[in-house]
Amino acid sequence: MATPDVREMTPEDEYFVSTCSHVNESEETDQCGHRRLAWLRSVGEKGLRVFVASVEGKLVGFVYVLPIEVSPWGPLGDDLFVVPCLWVVPDAQGQGAGRALMEAAEEEARRQGVKGIVTTGHYHDFWFMPATFFEKLGYEPARREGKTALLWKRFDESAEPPSFLARTYEFAPVPGKVVIDLFYTTFCGTSDVEAQRVREVAADFGEAVVLNEYRAEDRDTLLRHQLPRAIFINGREIGWGYEAPREGIAEAITKALSEV
Repeated sequence: MATPDVREMTPEDEYFVSTCSHVNESEETDQCGHRRLAWLRSVGEKGLRVFVASVEGKLVGFVYVLPIEVSPWGPLGDDLFVVPCLWVVPDAQGQGAGRALMEAAEEEARRQGVKGIVTTGHYHDFWFMPATFFEKLGYEPARREGKTALLWKRFDESAEPPSFLARTYEFAPVPGKVVIDLFYTTFCGTSDVEAQRVREVAADFGEAVVLNEYRAEDRDTLLRHQLPRAIFINGREIGWGYEAPREGIAEAITKALSEV
């Protein structure tokens, strides 16, 4: 079994990273990748770093690590680094790429002098960010809500544990209109793609729809609502887990219009 090689992202790696490994999949994914890459570059000066893993010259995964104070995905805290996303392509899992990427992230966090590193892990049977994987790397639960936990490593005993985001959404109706409250982040490709779909579908309904956008990359917006990704139509949340389909968005708007 070949040993994974890890390096900081180079221009040659950007397409793979910005599309979350979905290279040459669709124009929609590529456009999302352009927006995500622009954001990644803009936060680089604030401490964000991206590392990629390759096996025998083929890219197989990546990890983001950034200061908790600028993370649009949460959690909340001080003087910590966050790993909001670790991804290894399915056919390369189990070869050590995830471990090697996390080691690079931890080394970077220590290099930048923070007191610890935190990530979000899940205890249910799901492919994304499994808590048990991080526990095997020495991460311990700082807080837990149901089957989701904030897992961390402290580099300094004075480090304060991070906190989950706590949504504060309140619906404000507009008489005679369907109101869409769109919470999204460019950081997450799934969120960014569905946000663009919401804009396009909402435009088809013209003045019957009021679209309010809340982008989590704006720190004041994130702290005020503590909700990086959600779609509400007249106060009712809709969602599919994956990118909201245009037909589903349109059906939800149509139903809401019939109730106005």
